[in-house]
Amino acid sequence: MPKIKVLRPSWRSLLDRHKFLQLPAAHDALSAKLIEQAGFVAYQVGGFALEGARFGVPDIDLIRFGEKSEAVQEIVTGSGLPVLVDCDDGYGDVKNVTHTVNVYEQMGVSAIFIEDQKPPKRCGHMAGKEVIPPEEMAEKLRAAAAARSDKDAIFLIARTDAEDPNGLDDAMRRCELYVKAGADAIYIEAEHSEKDIKRIAREFKGIHKVVNVFEGGGKSPWMGPKQLQELGFDMALYPTTVLFRMAHAIQDALKTLRSGKQMDSKRAVTMKEFELIVDLPHWALVESRFRSGPVAKVRKVLDKIRA
Repeated sequence: MPKIKVLRPSWRSLLDRHKFLQLPAAHDALSAKLIEQAGFVAYQVGGFALEGARFGVPDIDLIRFGEKSEAVQEIVTGSGLPVLVDCDDGYGDVKNVTHTVNVYEQMGVSAIFIEDQKPPKRCGHMAGKEVIPPEEMAEKLRAAAAARSDKDAIFLIARTDAEDPNGLDDAMRRCELYVKAGADAIYIEAEHSEKDIKRIAREFKGIHKVVNVFEGGGKSPWMGPKQLQELGFDMALYPTTVLFRMAHAIQDALKTLRSGKQMDSKRAVTMKEFELIVDLPHWALVESRFRSGPVAKVRKVLDKIRA
């Protein structure tokens, strides 16, 4: 697939314009297209959805940067929207973090987040997480900030997974250090209660904040986008919303197929609708334009002469 860099608005300008971003997770180019067509102004590529949908494995550090960056490249070609990419633990030390930022900036990625988990890392809502020393994470963030061509090239979000193993106080102290190290926003993963979410919002006023709305069985309580915005968060991640409903739809389709029943047209798109989703009219126009253009006419004349 050709690597086409699309000029997207900076993440900072996006936040200035929209104030609050709902970020569903795209796991492939089709889901990225559908997110854009649904009216969202940005989206994320999250590790949980990507590993589950593309590779069929759990988010437990089985898939690393080489495979993930290739998948991200394919996904971002499916939509012109600004995209936030989950960069796990940065895939190593400061060298790896620098390389990760360089590669994603060249792809046109607008924002990334890096977490402070100790490898092998895992989904933030799974048990058994450990975190690295905060000073080590601060080094990674300084390297990431320095690797950007400028501060608007990639918006840098620092995620901490420290609340589970160490408590909210440690997670908040880490975030203070991470902001000093160059992070543009903070993200405390797997808040245990609405009280925790409100405390984070209260104590980090004036700083960009991310909250993870992990639907379908996560550790954090569900809160609506309006309530989160009113608290002071400006980004909400939805890593499972599309993935879990998609998995259920596939299970249902296969069950129906195996039973020998015809597809329920009310629960599926039609051929014409799918053609519009993947923008067939655009490609038909390209095909028509160049087949009936001057070059094609000259070729037809030459073919007749040669005959």
